[in-house]
Amino acid sequence: MRRIHLIGIGGTGLSAIARLLHARGWQVSGCDRQASPTLDALRAQGMNVHIGHDPAHLRSGVDLVLRTSALPADHPEVQAARAAGIPVLTRREFLPTLTQGYRTLAVAGTHGKTTTTAMLAWALAAAGQDPTALIGGEVPPWGNVRLGQSPWFVIEADEYDHMFWGLTPEVAVLTTLELDHPDLFPTWDAYARAFAGFVDRVQRALVVAAFDPGVQRLLHDHPPRQPVLTFGWDDRADYWADEVQWTGVGYRFVLRHRRQALAQVQLTVPGRHNVANALAALAVVHHLGLDVNAAARGLATFPGAGRRFTVVADQDGIAWVNDYAHHPTEIRATLAAARERYPDRALWAVWQPHTYTRVRALWDAFIRAFEAADHVIVSEIYAAREAPLAGVSGQAIARAIQHPRVHYAADLESVANALRAIQPPAAVVLLSAGDLPQVLTRLGLS
Repeated sequence: MRRIHLIGIGGTGLSAIARLLHARGWQVSGCDRQASPTLDALRAQGMNVHIGHDPAHLRSGVDLVLRTSALPADHPEVQAARAAGIPVLTRREFLPTLTQGYRTLAVAGTHGKTTTTAMLAWALAAAGQDPTALIGGEVPPWGNVRLGQSPWFVIEADEYDHMFWGLTPEVAVLTTLELDHPDLFPTWDAYARAFAGFVDRVQRALVVAAFDPGVQRLLHDHPPRQPVLTFGWDDRADYWADEVQWTGVGYRFVLRHRRQALAQVQLTVPGRHNVANALAALAVVHHLGLDVNAAARGLATFPGAGRRFTVVADQDGIAWVNDYAHHPTEIRATLAAARERYPDRALWAVWQPHTYTRVRALWDAFIRAFEAADHVIVSEIYAAREAPLAGVSGQAIARAIQHPRVHYAADLESVANALRAIQPPAAVVLLSAGDLPQVLTRLGLS
């Protein structure tokens, strides 16, 4: 099969696969519901990309359709493909084909997947390994895919729709585990079962967070058959960070394997959570017997992943930061990093809640997640694939947030107007997995 059509090609996961297949010589076409810079970039690379969905997209001759999990079962392109006898696969079903012949390294977990995946690929490249990588965010200069020539394939192992059940990784990382995607996993047990199924597919070793209660609960309830290597903050972990120091832009620390010092590590991405992400990546490199010192030196140049504390501008006394945080734990970590990075500025948290089911399920945690901020702006909920739920709205949760200075701004123009009134010195952090970053364009910042 050499002609593939991707429905939902503008999404992070499918656009990365499209780029990889195009580089491998496949004829790639695709469509998405609306225009985006991603579609423009794919088109510029020579792919036949459409805006909107139409069964006519299949008439040019297609051997295989790859679809986003967000599509309903009665989607017209899916129905037309099946009627024509064209196989229709999800990412989970296609991953065995995509990774065939590679030594796969997968990064799973609720938080930190994208950055840890990117760090692992970056570290392997610094160690001379030239990996291929699929990443859930843009990493300069690669974008969301790195094309390599070595046997290593690094992939972000997404739990949504059980995508990671399509992988059989040699080594896998578990960053953290905390209930998320309540539209698919209504309970912790359902969420844990998904991860237990993924763990069962790992071939050689697990690298896990020693400090994370969710990870430890999973391993207790579902004992793995593979060796388990831990990373953490003290010598109770196999790999740990010693002599951790804040430098003003990131952290430096000594990487230790039990009591042995392996490498000096310097990061330029802020946040203590990124120390943990780096520990996980370097633990994998060392476990594989590769040059961990070269990998550690390489991480000093790691630029971060897109929308993971991306400083868009710092001008006229105001820093503008774009971040993908959409879970209470992620919001807390991002605001802590911002407070650390900008200690002398007023900290503004601008939050676009993401999906009604997540807001409802994590309501109590959300309303307590903004303590580090001086001011909070809340927009209306970004629905994504969901219909509204009674009593769940951006205005309702804005009223419930336990903070003395909360402002509700229903739409993006209202958010932009509120931001125009901010006085320096300030740091403004956009917290969104939706379209909130469009306000930066309205403000002339991107």
